[in-house]
Amino acid sequence: MLAQANALLEPGSEHTSPGGHYSYRVLGACCRLFDREELPWPCCRLAWRSKEPSWRRIGRRFVPDLASRRCPSYAVELLQPGARPTRTVLTLFPVRLGSQLQEWWYSKQPTSLYLANCKPPSFMANKKAGAAAPPE
Repeated sequence: MLAQANALLEPGSEHTSPGGHYSYRVLGACCRLFDREELPWPCCRLAWRSKEPSWRRIGRRFVPDLASRRCPSYAVELLQPGARPTRTVLTLFPVRLGSQLQEWWYSKQPTSLYLANCKPPSFMANKKAGAAAPPE
């Protein structure tokens, strides 16, 4: 059974990987994007005109990665004994985002582009009220 995430991991918090092989420090939440320019050329057909395929890519270059759309992704520092911390993006596939959190994470609404929208609304309301974030 998959766990459900209802809150963000706090930046600076340290966690171990599900298998226990390494630990990581959370730098912040991020969304994993797919670069459409990396698609093979010319075997991808993203836009059709009439009966012939068009090789022109229409739309945004970076789109949300469908494989990780329902799971939280974080910018992290991998902490391995005897090695320097390595920065990377980690997607927690065994964890599913709650519906409200998924809407904030991968929203298509124009208001999601505002700089003040750096945390989900329920998370901000809990912080202002002095309550703890919802349990994971």
